[in-house]
Amino acid sequence: MAKQKILIIDDDADIIEAMRMPLEAHSYDVITANCGKDGLKKAREEIPDLIILDVMMETDTEGFHVAYELRSEEPVSLYKECKTIPILMITAVSKKKGMKFSPEKDEAFLPVDEFIEKPIQPKDLLKKVAELLAGKG
Repeated sequence: MAKQKILIIDDDADIIEAMRMPLEAHSYDVITANCGKDGLKKAREEIPDLIILDVMMETDTEGFHVAYELRSEEPVSLYKECKTIPILMITAVSKKKGMKFSPEKDEAFLPVDEFIEKPIQPKDLLKKVAELLAGKG
């Protein structure tokens, strides 16, 4: 059986490495991108099983825009093959910018499956990844 593929889109190399190590130790294949544009390109090329997406990268809301592109309802969307890939959004936006949101209230507004605040503990990351990959997000 092929390893499940996870795409991490984050502009912080330390955060990427902190997530990559436990994921690879648990037999996930990890691909990375350091900005939304690269992340969208890799999502199309690789068709990962799960995407871990930061919010604040080149702009304070770049991750939201990436999520909207990936979940576009447009029939001509470049990302229609990525539309059902679970998205785990990791962010420090509420701490740094005071933005508050919850998956239950903002589900229609933000097209992601789960939110987790940074920093994330490896065991919490692994648990959430396993849940989303199993369809229990």
